[in-house]
Amino acid sequence: MFSKEKVAYWAKRLEVPADEDARYKTDIWCNRDLIPIPKERRTWGIWGYCGYWTVSGSCVSAWTIGSTMLSYGLNAQQAMACVAVGGVITGLLAIGCGWMGEVHHIGFTVSSRFSYGMRGAYIPVIIRSFTACMWAGLQLFWCGQSIKALIGAIIPGFEDGALQNLFSETSQLAKNDFIGFVIALIAFGFLILVPPEKMQKPFIASFTTFVGTMFGMLIWAVHTNHGSAGPLFKSAATTDQVGWGIMYGITAMIGSWGAGCLGQSDWTRYANRRGAPTLSQLIFAPIFITVTALIGVVVTSCTVEILDLETIIWNPIDLLPVIQQYYGNSSGARAAVFFASIGLVLSQLAITVVLNSVSCGMDMAGLAPRWINIRRGGYIMIVVGVLSQPWTLVATAQRFLTVLSGFGIFMAPFTGVMLADYLVVRKRKLKLNDLYVGDSSSIYWYSNGFNWRGFVAFGLGTVWLFPGLIATGGGYNIPIGWLRLFNLTFILGTVFSFVAFLIINYVSPPPGLGEEGPFYLDGDDDYATKRDLKADSRDEESATDEKLAETDVTEVPVLRD
Repeated sequence: MFSKEKVAYWAKRLEVPADEDARYKTDIWCNRDLIPIPKERRTWGIWGYCGYWTVSGSCVSAWTIGSTMLSYGLNAQQAMACVAVGGVITGLLAIGCGWMGEVHHIGFTVSSRFSYGMRGAYIPVIIRSFTACMWAGLQLFWCGQSIKALIGAIIPGFEDGALQNLFSETSQLAKNDFIGFVIALIAFGFLILVPPEKMQKPFIASFTTFVGTMFGMLIWAVHTNHGSAGPLFKSAATTDQVGWGIMYGITAMIGSWGAGCLGQSDWTRYANRRGAPTLSQLIFAPIFITVTALIGVVVTSCTVEILDLETIIWNPIDLLPVIQQYYGNSSGARAAVFFASIGLVLSQLAITVVLNSVSCGMDMAGLAPRWINIRRGGYIMIVVGVLSQPWTLVATAQRFLTVLSGFGIFMAPFTGVMLADYLVVRKRKLKLNDLYVGDSSSIYWYSNGFNWRGFVAFGLGTVWLFPGLIATGGGYNIPIGWLRLFNLTFILGTVFSFVAFLIINYVSPPPGLGEEGPFYLDGDDDYATKRDLKADSRDEESATDEKLAETDVTEVPVLRD
């Protein structure tokens, strides 16, 4: 049944496809989704990246970020200041992390190889893949909750009827939750079929509908509350350590988008020219995040008075069904909830692609390039996300969610090491071909495929944050200093690992510094460069043909004897 011949046969049949005129070898280090993106696949311009950040910045996570700020004892005005400052820092961080994507057209999966070694890169890739799978399951479950609200607007009994019952006493999954989740999985399964270079139009649809949802809820909330912004904007700060609260708030803001910034090169490698992502990262990222957070605080604050809530409802996915019930399931309320839910559904699908699907697909492709590409990795991510039973985590394991959020203690050192290595130590010079060679002839092979410098710096950026993570997950009492370190996770983790990596490489420089070269394999010319030259030649021929076609025949000189 499992003969060597059958295994070899299916292993060959399941290999990922390569380009028709490929000049690269699909092997354990390389496939179509891992090579430097050739010019014909670089389809993202300035407005495409603006669309990216409208999706990443205008989402449910940005809507609810104010709840985190207020939990630190800040008032609404101070919370909004933290969001604005954190948004600007997030934009700068995205520029730094996405630089190698713009220049060399490689993503985090491949770039990890020059920091941690060809084999050592598996470790950060596995950690990021695990985190992405868990978050993808949760994001898709919340997408299912949005679909449940949408269906509940059409069929009011769907929310509060027999379908609200659990499958069993121990399942913790209601029937209507299950239906919404399954529909979300099917929709996302089709979305994975769209390659990253053609994702602009789905992003535009997501942004347009979510903006409609945001401003629709804002207008309703302020109008119904007689122009008042609600009690949250009248409350004073509840902490006597406002300085620490502001630092925690800014760090929480950066940490919420830190994993996305770490993987910026996964998207900037599709840029059609240098600088295309910069405008969106520097301007649109802080604007959209801040505006969305502000609307979230205003709507939440107004609904406390409008609906006379005992418990503040921050999540708009949970808020819409409550609004519908407040109006007695009237036709007008149901129509409003229906259209508002569409924006939330599309936003959840898009944000899962932005932060999880593409990056996780690339990471899994890096683990087994011969058999996994971005698309297959996305489907594996869905399977792992479902097996994690996100409905159980949401229902009973708030502490687990806290710990999962605490995985920023790994993402931050990864960020610090990458920025220090690429921008400072290597001064943006890479020998691209050696990133796909798995033996000692590669300058990134180091010692048996591992670069100890990256791991030591990573450890020094992480070790100080572990006590806070353990205490948060297990309820242990520890000195306040450790908790403060943990609450500043992303800033301190990034800075500690950045400085440690610089010192280590100053004392013990890695081999190959200053060397750079193009991407080629098997003795062939630079594949990416050849494809670019062909594309440029086609562009020039097309432009010449168009110019001749526009020329008036009467203006063409006639040669006579």
